[in-house]
Order: sequence, then structure tokens, then C-alpha cells
Amino acid sequence: MSDLVVNIGVKSFPAVDRAPAQQALQDLAFSISHGEFVCITGPSGCGKTTLLNLLAGLDTDYQGEIRLPRVTGRTAPVVGYAFQAPRLLPWRTVQENLQLVADNPRGSDSVDELLQLTGLQDFRHAYPQRLSTGMQRRVALARAFVVSPDLLLMDEPFVSLDEPTAVRLRLLLLEVWQARPTTVIFVTHDLREAIQLGGRILQLTDTPGRIALDVPVNLSSTERADPAVIEHHRLRLLESAQARR
Repeated sequence: MSDLVVNIGVKSFPAVDRAPAQQALQDLAFSISHGEFVCITGPSGCGKTTLLNLLAGLDTDYQGEIRLPRVTGRTAPVVGYAFQAPRLLPWRTVQENLQLVADNPRGSDSVDELLQLTGLQDFRHAYPQRLSTGMQRRVALARAFVVSPDLLLMDEPFVSLDEPTAVRLRLLLLEVWQARPTTVIFVTHDLREAIQLGGRILQLTDTPGRIALDVPVNLSSTERADPAVIEHHRLRLLESAQARR
């Protein structure tokens, strides 16, 4: 499989009513190797979600080039997208929500495995409204992986959760990703979350978004679960970002 290559010259939004035209991204270039877990951080409004929409093909109005990973034997790569809200179908059970998107040769055998990996095997027949917010996020996580994506885009999927629940879900995400490796791009405004999850962090500038920092994160599983280690690395990254200004 080839790398993901992004080279965006300009992504702009036109003027609407009294709001002026806005450049969301400019001179944004990077590549990601197959199997990397990359976190993208930056201030609110810097273009993080806009970038994900471009990668997903939901927005094609930009100047530049995006080359998704080429997959041998397939006409196109499978791109998964995990949104901020779980977006589960309330009239379908947990298992049915997974089966709905896994109804293909690549994903149909994955439902039971994902239910086991995410601790949902005893909730397979439950409806989403009967689940806690944290459990609904588990279902959304399982659904994101059940399609066996070649590229998984995640837009702050653990936002608004209390910190203990968010930490548990981050560590669960890493466990699932290690069991079913794929390329992940995870957007977050929380630098601690990026350090806990990512093997690499891309930090964007304020609008228009450009790469301000591109750093590896080399932490063991034990270190990623240690708040003191995370805070130490957060402070080091902030110092690095300050030194580059």
C-alpha cells in the first residue's frame, strides 16, 4: 500500500451574506505512511475538520492534490469516518448498527470480533437509547473499524465525555487499532489526548491552517496511561512550539 500524500495550496470558503470569504487552509503539505496513527491538533477554527472533509472526499473544492493510499486489487481505498456524535440508528440494535455497514465480504465476519474487542458482546441486542454516552461511543468505535478501513478519519470522537471515560476509550481505541492496524488520522484540540494516542502529532497554525509542528511521539503503552508522563510531554511540546515562533 502506498502512502497518503497531501499537498493543499489553498482551501477557501466563499463570502456568505455579510461574512467575508475565508481561507481555511494554505500551503499544507505532509505524507503519512501506511499504519501510522497521526493526531492533528490546533486552535479552534484552524481547519482541522475541513481537512478531514477533504480527505474523505466530502469537499472537493480546493487547490492542490490529495493522493489516498493505493490498495492492490481494489478500485479505491475504503475510508472510514468517525464523527463527534455517535450517529447510531436508534431503531437498530448495537449488532444491527455494525452489520448495516459491515454488509460486504470484507466486513461481515468482523462484527463478532469488534463486539468482543470493544466489550460490547453482552450489549449486542441493546438499542442505543438504552446505553450510556460512553457505551454509545464504544459502538461508534466498533462501527468505524468493522468496515476494515484503509484510512480511518476521526473527528474528536470522545469530545464532551468526562475525563475518566475519555481516557478509557482512548486506551480502548489503541487496543482495537493494534488488533486491526490501519492508518488513522485523529483530530483533537486537546494536546494531552494527542500525546496519549498518536505516534506522531501535526500541529496546525491559526487560520489559514499550516503545519506548525510535526513531531513523533515515542511512548510505551504503560507511559500512555500515565498522566504524569503525558503532562511532561505536553509541556515539552509547548516549549518546542514556542521556540519555533
